[in-house]
Amino acid sequence: MGLPSRTRVPRAITAACLAALALAAAASAGAPASPARWPFTHLEIGLADAPGGAAALARIAPMGLRYQYLAGGVNTGSDWTHWNPDGSFVTRYIAESRAARIVPVFSYYEIRQSLPGAGVANEQSADLGNLADLATMRAYFLTLRTFFQRAASAGGPVVLQLEPDLFGYVEQRAGKAGASSVRAAIASTGIPALARLPNTAAGFAQAVLALRDAFAPHVLVGYHVSIWGTGLDIHLSHPSSAQVDQMAAQAAAFYRSLHARFDLSFTELTDRDAGYAQTVNGQGPGAWWKPIDFAHDVRFLAGYHRRVALPIVMWQIPLGNTVSPIVNNTPYHYRDNKVQWLLGAGARAHLRAFAAAGVVALLFGGGQAQDTDAGEASGDGRPDDGGYFDARARAYYRAGALALA
Repeated sequence: MGLPSRTRVPRAITAACLAALALAAAASAGAPASPARWPFTHLEIGLADAPGGAAALARIAPMGLRYQYLAGGVNTGSDWTHWNPDGSFVTRYIAESRAARIVPVFSYYEIRQSLPGAGVANEQSADLGNLADLATMRAYFLTLRTFFQRAASAGGPVVLQLEPDLFGYVEQRAGKAGASSVRAAIASTGIPALARLPNTAAGFAQAVLALRDAFAPHVLVGYHVSIWGTGLDIHLSHPSSAQVDQMAAQAAAFYRSLHARFDLSFTELTDRDAGYAQTVNGQGPGAWWKPIDFAHDVRFLAGYHRRVALPIVMWQIPLGNTVSPIVNNTPYHYRDNKVQWLLGAGARAHLRAFAAAGVVALLFGGGQAQDTDAGEASGDGRPDDGGYFDARARAYYRAGALALA
């Protein structure tokens, strides 16, 4: 994602919904659930994968994970709860993943696209404005409750990545004051299960975990650490090693200010192929990651992990390459070097460095609509990356997945 660069009336909560939330919270309080645990002992690979793709994904290689965005805005009438009847999109995606012996990961990205912030160009203002909007957050927690209800009967692990970007914006707004200094509508929503939580961004994190505990204790919830939330970017800001160490300490301090114990952390390298950044966004050669950038990322993650002790999932890793002739910096075929760095021939040492820093999984996928795809998003009848990712994923597992310490 880098430094911030992503690019009608809420429905009321019914008395029955409020009562259900209150009863579930009471039941949870009476019998605390065992904490969810990361289900793998080896460094796993995963891919952004649309509904219907699990079986085909499993035929490529025994990948451990697949991920899917849940988005659309909680009060727009077009979010994920409307994609299939009664929110069954999640149920279907989980069932399909389970049948293929793959753990489903959901990137929960609802706050940015909800009203009224959906119409605000500045992403930080949009996110934080929605976070503080009482009606929006009432709708948000109801929608999140639906997710947990659908995930409750999964019969195996399910992973929820919570709101990529949001905590980075909160961190930038809060500075050293921490998450409790940023306003949010939590107890004020009137939801009984959240009545004792503070109306702050820290309270938001606590509320999500409270609902998880009440409805689906086996779901692992991931906090997204946006490195640019520190005010610097590993790649674009060219920090020194000392600055990287300071960034890691700052990111960990902000996480602790949430006073919420997540199950794992997510992070990203960037949100677009380097060739996309050059061709579409007009960036120069600096769009490409160099060895020092990867080294600084490892250093940051190691410092952060040492302080928070959460497994780290690297997410939305661009799929471009410089090997396949078809990858020629045209839509869906943009060049990049991250798959090669992580999975190319001779990349085992790079993987060991990331694993030693706390990384437990690598999830590949495009962050922009026309980024390079491992499938056939362009519709030209052949893999948009020339089949490079599939080949390297097979090679990784044939060589033996890297054991985690």
